[in-house]
Amino acid sequence: MLLVIGGATGTGKTGLSLDVADQLAALGRRAEIVNADAMQLYRGMDIGTAKLPVDERRGIPHHLFDVLDVTEDASVARYQEAARTTIDDIASRGAVPILVGGSGLYIAAVCFELEFPGTDPAERERLERELEEWGVGMLFRRLRDRDPAAAEKIGPSNARRIVRALEVMSITGQPFSASLPDQGRLWRDTTIVLAETDRPALVDRLDRRVEDMWHDGIVDETRGLLDAGLERGTTARRAIGYAQAAAQLRGELDEPEAIAQAQLLTRKYARRQVSWFRRYETAVRVHVEDAGTAEAVARSVAG
Repeated sequence: MLLVIGGATGTGKTGLSLDVADQLAALGRRAEIVNADAMQLYRGMDIGTAKLPVDERRGIPHHLFDVLDVTEDASVARYQEAARTTIDDIASRGAVPILVGGSGLYIAAVCFELEFPGTDPAERERLERELEEWGVGMLFRRLRDRDPAAAEKIGPSNARRIVRALEVMSITGQPFSASLPDQGRLWRDTTIVLAETDRPALVDRLDRRVEDMWHDGIVDETRGLLDAGLERGTTARRAIGYAQAAAQLRGELDEPEAIAQAQLLTRKYARRQVSWFRRYETAVRVHVEDAGTAEAVARSVAG
């Protein structure tokens, strides 16, 4: 059995996963948590990713946190292999693996039979040059013309996935949407729980979270990450919060502008997450604030 706790940022997934693990322990079942947040894979990116400090993990083993340097690219294919290996190891010890995060494609890569075409460095380099020269809008229009289904799912602003979709289409000669997850084929017995909350409450929570990032020192954290090579990485440097803090350090934004931009992008990102998880028709949808949620989830898994 694999338990997945997913949902948009700010919906309380982390707290729910800890509470469910505690409830499972009370029922005689150990649980271990596996990260499914792409940015929490990175060492040193703590404040801006709301990474749970080790001393707040209640003694529950956590896996796939802090496994990449900021100069490394996150790869869904590599993550799929690492996460599935970790989940198999947890299950072999008789514990319940709980996959927790908001990176929808990462969760899909673990849960469903999703295969990844290879890469073509020359084609990728050509597309990256076009992205730099013409902007994401031009590449998105090309994707929309060639594969409307993939364009609708990816959206017009996710430059990295747009480039990858065009690369895959060039390699395979088939629509990128053909390689998207098939919900009809699960990797293993899986229960998917999606944390949700009312939109006005979520917007307020996200805005306050960004303000707290600046209060808690994301600018200083970013300064250290820049020294570690943050801007040499393709994935990490685009993380919401860190990109704005870096712009503030360069003098391109003042602090209120950096916070406002990060808030806007965080709200947009949350909307994309909500849209992504809407496709999981068989998922159990819960409000973390409701009494008894963690106990009910734990009993459904243990039973």
